[in-house]
Amino acid sequence: MQAPAGPVASEPATAEKSRDALRAAQLYYLQDLTMDAIARELRTSRSSVSRLLSYARDHGLVEIRVISPLDRFSVLQRDLRDRFGVNAHVVPVPDSTSDIDRLERVALSAARILTPYFDSNMTLGIAWGATINAVSRHLQKKATHNSRIVQLNGAGNTSTTGIDYASEILRRFGEAFNASVQQFPVPAFFDDPATRDAMWRERTTKRVLDMQRHTDIALFGVGSTFSEVPSHVYAGGYLDAEDYAALDAADVVGDIATVFYRLDGSHDGIPLNARSTGPDPAVMHAVARRICVVSGASKITALRGALAAGMITDLVLDELAARTLLTEDTAQRLRTSRE
Repeated sequence: MQAPAGPVASEPATAEKSRDALRAAQLYYLQDLTMDAIARELRTSRSSVSRLLSYARDHGLVEIRVISPLDRFSVLQRDLRDRFGVNAHVVPVPDSTSDIDRLERVALSAARILTPYFDSNMTLGIAWGATINAVSRHLQKKATHNSRIVQLNGAGNTSTTGIDYASEILRRFGEAFNASVQQFPVPAFFDDPATRDAMWRERTTKRVLDMQRHTDIALFGVGSTFSEVPSHVYAGGYLDAEDYAALDAADVVGDIATVFYRLDGSHDGIPLNARSTGPDPAVMHAVARRICVVSGASKITALRGALAAGMITDLVLDELAARTLLTEDTAQRLRTSRE
């Protein structure tokens, strides 16, 4: 790629700016030139070079990774991989950080981690919720072609269609990756399992279900009634007193895409799952990369159930959550060995 013939314009067209940003990034990251040297080569100012490098990072032209096999985060990641068989990404967040700020920092890291995984000719399945909503606000732009974003579970309830909430999350992903978006305009839970079964036989619904079955990446959080930042399914009017009683009776600890499970990972015999529009666990297991994003120690019980179910291949969580998960797992193993 040749350098521009003249000075870099202050507001070039998008294609030209991407070209200049890529050129600056190659000189800076691959050839170790200083910003002053790059400015001379591109015949522009040092501040313009700085803006071009920022543009390259923000638009996915540059991927920065920090790797240290010696720090405590790498040790935690190794321990999580060894204990649970997942590719873990531990986000450094001080223990004193508020739950809302903790979520934002984990979501930012998750958005950065997702970008290199998702590419052209791929389908990304999205399970809406407070965590993935936060991730959607931090996405970097990455141009792909023939890629799709598909909603994994319905969002309607008795007081709202849920379309505005879910579609805004999907829209952000679609715009970030230049991907087409497929909504799933059904309730989160049907009143009657027979209604869901009938709906699933409709050709229009079958088309979306087929897209879900051919998803390359699934992105989701874990729902929990114990979370400091309330999971949307529990705070958004989706469940009534009778539903909560049924979940308690079934020893439910959490959900993924409105499909509920117990601490041991089992999901059979939970009545609400017969009415849920979330993908069957067998469908989720068939997805090659299943990225779970968790923030805070209050979701650890729900996370342990998801791990026991084998629902996760990649886990993004903060340091406190990682330590708590490993501590609780060690305690459980000790209790089991004594029984």
